[in-house]
Amino acid sequence: MSLPPHVARFTGGIHPMDGKGLSNGITARTAPLLEKYLVPLHQNIGAPPKLTVTKGELVKKGQRIAEPGGFVSVPLHAPTSGTVGNLTEVPGVAGNTLQAVEIISDGKDEWGSGLDPIVPWQEADRKVLKQRVADGGIIGMGGAAFPAHVKLSPPPEKTIDTLIVNGAECEPYLTADHRLMLERTEAVLEGAAIAARILDVDRIFIGIEENKPDAIAAMKKAADAYGIQIVPLPVRYPQGAEKQLIFAVTGRAVATGGLPMDVGCVVQNAGTCAAIRDAVVEGHPLIERYTSVTGTPVVHPGTWIFRIGTPVKEALKLAGGVREQPAKLILGGPMMGFAQSSMDVTVTKNTSGILLLTGRETGRYLSSPCIRCGRCVSVCPMRLLPGPISVMVECENYALAEHNFVMDCMECGACTFVCPAKRPLVQHFRRAKAEINAIRRARKKH
Repeated sequence: MSLPPHVARFTGGIHPMDGKGLSNGITARTAPLLEKYLVPLHQNIGAPPKLTVTKGELVKKGQRIAEPGGFVSVPLHAPTSGTVGNLTEVPGVAGNTLQAVEIISDGKDEWGSGLDPIVPWQEADRKVLKQRVADGGIIGMGGAAFPAHVKLSPPPEKTIDTLIVNGAECEPYLTADHRLMLERTEAVLEGAAIAARILDVDRIFIGIEENKPDAIAAMKKAADAYGIQIVPLPVRYPQGAEKQLIFAVTGRAVATGGLPMDVGCVVQNAGTCAAIRDAVVEGHPLIERYTSVTGTPVVHPGTWIFRIGTPVKEALKLAGGVREQPAKLILGGPMMGFAQSSMDVTVTKNTSGILLLTGRETGRYLSSPCIRCGRCVSVCPMRLLPGPISVMVECENYALAEHNFVMDCMECGACTFVCPAKRPLVQHFRRAKAEINAIRRARKKH
């Protein structure tokens, strides 16, 4: 396997306080079985799955309870054995409302007969392995929630020669991938090797930020057996963003509007790789994940292995509750996560963290007009002009914002973090992208 060039530094970026010391040294704990789980139906980018079970039906752990709604979709599986309860509604991460199905535990936690292990996977047909990834309901677990089998299905005209596994975990406070790489090292590596076989590539790199020396050491110790190279990366947010990670590891730049496959790369998260391994080797679909429960208000911050559908209220109880009233609940990290208005949200396949912050840490700020200082420009990893684009959005000139590449914004929050005028830059860009997408859809209809 050819070595990558010297690790490159991407443009822009910031160094926020990472807060990882609250939980990075604590071994992950497996959450006890709950009496009831609330499984949201739509947990992936793309079409929502279609429910295939009815109220009162008996299900086993890992049994399929929803079929994919199309190619860009994944099935859902029961997080435990028991009875299907009501079809209800829960708050979604982005402030929307989602349909969810209750799974009422019978206390037995019995696996059903579903997916058979594919052993040895090294001799299996690539199409069979890719179908297993789809059948396992696996999505990008770093936050994007893009179906993994779609990423592993590049069009024939795109030549892929490199798989990059994202173990950077650059988001402040989050340590779920860190603990996963320490505790399930072989699973991450084997899952990466399976993904590489599906893609038919032999260049596999795992990028890990240098603030995780124990994870780097553990992964390096076992990586040679899988033909994988571990690449230590400078600590700089957003080092784990796809385009920045590709540039850092390979020196290849993804053009505006382009995708990783345009430069011969596919990127998968470390957690996604472990889930791929479990689906192939164990026959276990994705029904649980590593999640950080952290923040200074949390009595016992740490990493937990939660079943999908675990209410956040229950997750916080397991972490000992809170020592003071939090000012903000965020699913994900403080930079790219979503603040919640309700405690009724549940753990989904891409819930990397449950973060509580105090009023001292969040503060309340009044936005003021842009002072043209240029700080947002200097830190933008996509080389955009956040300040001027923000003004365009305020003026509802979405065409001009689109002309200035607002659709390339990855919503990392670096610009908002450094803005002395406390302007809601990311919120402006999210609004612009939603408006532009609505305009594009309307054009297609006509």
